[in-house]
Amino acid sequence: MTRDEQKRAVAKAALAYLTPGMTVGVGTGSTAALFIEQLAARPELVAAAVPSSEVTAAALRAAGIRVAGLDEAPAPAVYVDGADAVDPQLRLIKGAGGALVREKVVASASQFFVCIVDESKLTDRLDGSTGDHPEGAPVPLAVVPMAAAPVAERLRALGGSVAVRRGYVSDDGLAILDVAGLDLSDPERVEAELKAIPGVVECGIFARRRADVVLAGAASGVRTVVAS
Repeated sequence: MTRDEQKRAVAKAALAYLTPGMTVGVGTGSTAALFIEQLAARPELVAAAVPSSEVTAAALRAAGIRVAGLDEAPAPAVYVDGADAVDPQLRLIKGAGGALVREKVVASASQFFVCIVDESKLTDRLDGSTGDHPEGAPVPLAVVPMAAAPVAERLRALGGSVAVRRGYVSDDGLAILDVAGLDLSDPERVEAELKAIPGVVECGIFARRRADVVLAGAASGVRTVVAS
């Protein structure tokens, strides 16, 4: 299967974790968009969907699926989203689409997190090589705009290489900094350290709220990955 076919296969496989009438959290990105297509074909599975971005909310409405906030529906039983990198403990890097704040909020509010990726996103450690990032996926940070410069300075002091997404503002009005070169041998520690920097609202390391299961698309089909 091609990578696109792998993504479509895992999006369909994620439906097995849903039961009729539940509230579902839905992520952002190309694989999550394919999951929405699958949901549209099985409307009986979803009473409401909690989106992680305005783009996802619009796609859900276009598919005829009721959109709700976390204050308008029961907590999502399942959250389905992709990732930029996945390690053997199912810790993730997320946020290439800029929606990391709402993604972490919805994932943390959900009972079970199904991560859907193609196998190129699997790596031995979060700062290791992936198919899209041979030198390791950068860690996105959502930052209060006025704090972007001092936050970048702190990140460089930690050994990171910082790129600002010029002209980009998140749904929550935040700037996004992409940080490469961090030592992620202890993702939980780095996640806490990054979030403690004044001006950082959220970081794209999902170590404390990691996936519960990963569905990885491979040339031979869908592989179910659990924490080692």
